[in-house]
Amino acid sequence: MDVISVIRAKRDRKELTPDQIDWVIDAYTRGDVADEQMSALAMAILLNGMTRPEIARWTAAMINSGERMDFSTLTRPTADKHSTGGVGDKITLPLAPLVAACGAAVPQLSGRGLGHTGGTLDKLEAIPGWRALLSNAEMLDVLNSTGAVICAAGDGLAPADKKLYALRDVTGTVEAIPLIASSIMSKKIAEGTGSLVLDVKVGSGAFMKTEADARELAETMVGLGADHGVRTVALLTDMATPLGRTAGNALEVRESVEVLAGGGPADVVELTLALAREMLDAAGLKDADPAKALADGSAMDVWRRMIAAQGGDPDADLPIAREQQIVEAASDGVLTRLDAYDVGVAAWRLGAGRARKEDPVQAGAGVELHAKPGDTVTKGQPLLTLHTDTPDRFDYALEALDSAYDIAPAGTDFTAQPIVIDRIA
Repeated sequence: MDVISVIRAKRDRKELTPDQIDWVIDAYTRGDVADEQMSALAMAILLNGMTRPEIARWTAAMINSGERMDFSTLTRPTADKHSTGGVGDKITLPLAPLVAACGAAVPQLSGRGLGHTGGTLDKLEAIPGWRALLSNAEMLDVLNSTGAVICAAGDGLAPADKKLYALRDVTGTVEAIPLIASSIMSKKIAEGTGSLVLDVKVGSGAFMKTEADARELAETMVGLGADHGVRTVALLTDMATPLGRTAGNALEVRESVEVLAGGGPADVVELTLALAREMLDAAGLKDADPAKALADGSAMDVWRRMIAAQGGDPDADLPIAREQQIVEAASDGVLTRLDAYDVGVAAWRLGAGRARKEDPVQAGAGVELHAKPGDTVTKGQPLLTLHTDTPDRFDYALEALDSAYDIAPAGTDFTAQPIVIDRIA
């Protein structure tokens, strides 16, 4: 077996054999296949695609590159959720304790933000003392004591994916649907959850800009889950407009706590409950009522215990950026568009995100939204507030917002896109 033959096969639109896939993943993980060679193969996959059997074998090879977690000692059924990433997507924060409050165990392995999309771990690290890095034993302890844990994936979990993802990020191959699907599902299957709900974002703020691409990705991942015995369902959800009223780390934690307290933005509550119902159904807990768990405070109780179990102080003040700047509405009328991608780029430029994985983030930076599409606005009213510790970033962030919103004349009819576009199982 040699890597040149594998690259040529995919370059020439041939189907890779199971032996070729197993060999190339193993050889790349061990360092016997160079980055430039795997880059060429990844680009060939982006351009020429993969068949369903190829993707299934590629995913299995990545799972087999490392360890698999075992939650068989837990007394609760396990359920997990994965989002393909968006702007203002803080759903994991209220969702994990909510589903745990309804009787499931939620082992939520999460990631960091890169580019315009936010990262769950970055958000939670705005809480003083909170730790993302837990050993497998610590993770199980938190799950047993609280019912939910949100933490970073260990180095032993699908190491081939970790190495390949970093390479895809710098070679223009992140968007390859077979590689996105296998990346997500290899980690989730190796994690050992019994059921999985996928939140596949669609729109300007998502990696999948069109419904057709999002549907293809969702169907591929649901199929991979079935292949590996994990009950999997996907929701296609809107990411044309940021979720909620904030994009940024501490800003989104505050909003998540509002949801757990029984308030918060309607779109965040709607999607949190929709995903919670899917997770509970997949875990066999069809009679649980997540809306009741939000209303009676039991989800908040789990949140507080979960944060404390990972070293955080749930009562601590969250960081606030030192500088703010208001963006005013340019005219009277109805806000008909607020572009998720542009808002995400602005938050990133203010310091809420990173261009490289090693870059630091500002906990207090981000964008606060004072109006959403469908709202009536008046000229001069605050539309957005920008937050940062470094005011020289404001101009750069404002550039991203130059064409981020549209205001139509008063009385213009506006119909919002539903949050949940479709369900795929």
